[in-house]
Amino acid sequence: MPQNILAKPRIIPRDQHNISRKDISEPALKVLYRLHNAGYEAYLVGGCVRDLLLGLHPKDFDVTTNATPEQVRKLFRNCRLVGRRFRLAHVVFGREIIEVATFRGHHESHDDEDTADKVAKQNAEGMLVRDNVYGTIDEDAQRRDFTVNALYYNIADFSIVDFADGVRDCEAGVLRMIGDAETRYREDPVRMLRAVRFATKLNMRLDDSVAKPIRELAPLLQNIPPARLFEEVLKLFTAGKGLANFEMLADYHLFQQLFPLLKVYLKSPTEAPYQLIHQTFADTDARVRNDQRITPAYLFAALLWWPLQARMEQLSVESGLPPVDALNIAAADVIGRQVQTIAIPKRFSIPAREIWQLQQRMERAKGKRVQSLLTHPKFRAAYDFLLLRAKTATPLEQKVLQQRADFWTKLQQTTDMSSLPAHVADKEHAPKRRGRRGGKRRRSNKSKPGGNTN
Repeated sequence: MPQNILAKPRIIPRDQHNISRKDISEPALKVLYRLHNAGYEAYLVGGCVRDLLLGLHPKDFDVTTNATPEQVRKLFRNCRLVGRRFRLAHVVFGREIIEVATFRGHHESHDDEDTADKVAKQNAEGMLVRDNVYGTIDEDAQRRDFTVNALYYNIADFSIVDFADGVRDCEAGVLRMIGDAETRYREDPVRMLRAVRFATKLNMRLDDSVAKPIRELAPLLQNIPPARLFEEVLKLFTAGKGLANFEMLADYHLFQQLFPLLKVYLKSPTEAPYQLIHQTFADTDARVRNDQRITPAYLFAALLWWPLQARMEQLSVESGLPPVDALNIAAADVIGRQVQTIAIPKRFSIPAREIWQLQQRMERAKGKRVQSLLTHPKFRAAYDFLLLRAKTATPLEQKVLQQRADFWTKLQQTTDMSSLPAHVADKEHAPKRRGRRGGKRRRSNKSKPGGNTN
């Protein structure tokens, strides 16, 4: 029995908790009731139950059941199976997706080739690379990461099943791990990032047993696929708690694993590079609070600005390249190194490079080029970044940057912005919509009836 798991789960009846079906999304209720009516066990589980108990509005509703993914798919025509590490069923209701997971079981060791694909597999560092092991709800609870996530809302009688005193920890504001923290981190190093995110989101403190191994095990994040880390970075820095997460991640040496190029700049909190990073997260959080749009492109452009400057300076000294060429080569180098850790999609890396290029263009623009820059799709993002640079620059650069920022501020005040294209407004902070590529496909002559078949 893992540490923290109760010998007998605590059942909290409906009249003793605050969760109401009115607070649960209609698609989630549909999935729960259909599974229940088909004779399967069906529970809301994890973060959505935790958030409802804390009076928060869950972003997602996850369901767990004793039905296998294939059995779930038979019940729902709008279902697709996903995942290799652990098989999941996604039931799609328009834009909302209800994730349905089969109860996970304990690991076993099999040498039989017939059962090899049905058991968990770990690599040399102890990380789970496949986990399609199904079990009971008791085993599933023991496999959860934190006690506050081992909470199950039973649609059969609307009770909460608490396997690890998660309700008590929610009330006490403490984040505790189920089982040995070091072992659980080795199974999935992303749990270290989740610990930080939950602590800031829920205003909880990390239990000593949870916090102690993190600094030593932080390098294990290098074993996580860059695409998965990109998704975690979005959760950490685009949900309104970016600054708190940055400070906590840096303290536990996790941020340095996510952004290796920024390690050198985290040693001097009073210097301009650190101040720019700090202010970037503060500004992003403010935009989230004000319901303004944000884009990861701006975030990455700001975070990688100083590594870009260092690389440009190196290229200028070594090769004597002009600023424009030095910037383009440096941008490719910096982004190329960063994507080895975090897979930044091109829909964000390309706009980030445009924001960098516009910094030079805003410095040199004269005459008609000044007005043409106002119509650039990324002008507003580049202008905001210029303001950020002026706010966090060194004393020697601050005066020049502030004068440049004041120029573009006054220009916008004296220009009839309503006559400019719509994308010049604040909308360009949002990711650009991607349309279908190409036009109508032409049929070749060979495929036409009576066409040339020689």
